[in-house]
Amino acid sequence: MKFLYKLVFAIALCAASLAGAAQETPIDDVAPPLITDTDTIDQFRFTAIPLIVFADTPDDPRFTRQLELLAARQDALFDRDVVIITDTDPANPSPIRSLLRPRGFSVVLIDKQGRVNLRKPEPWDVRELTRTIDKM
Repeated sequence: MKFLYKLVFAIALCAASLAGAAQETPIDDVAPPLITDTDTIDQFRFTAIPLIVFADTPDDPRFTRQLELLAARQDALFDRDVVIITDTDPANPSPIRSLLRPRGFSVVLIDKQGRVNLRKPEPWDVRELTRTIDKM
């Protein structure tokens, strides 16, 4: 599962660097990682908005589609302090999976206070996610 995190982070980092090549942002001004491999959401309380993407396997087409949608509009997520957490290993449940108990594919948006704000069983576009975040 950690290999998947590194792979997804590498893809997101490449997309961000390609998008930011025209701007030439200094290294010190780069936002924190968009995708992280943490086991808890408590560390983001009051500082970031966790978006958790669950799937039973990394090969799930909905999981792949969701990551594509998120990568396409990363700047909107960076602006709103969103941190993406992925979990594709139900055989070894993480504390986050045990807490949120997803069934199959699921997208869960947690507010900065640590409360579940949104649950969706299908991939969601960044536009809808940012609208929900802006209403929080």
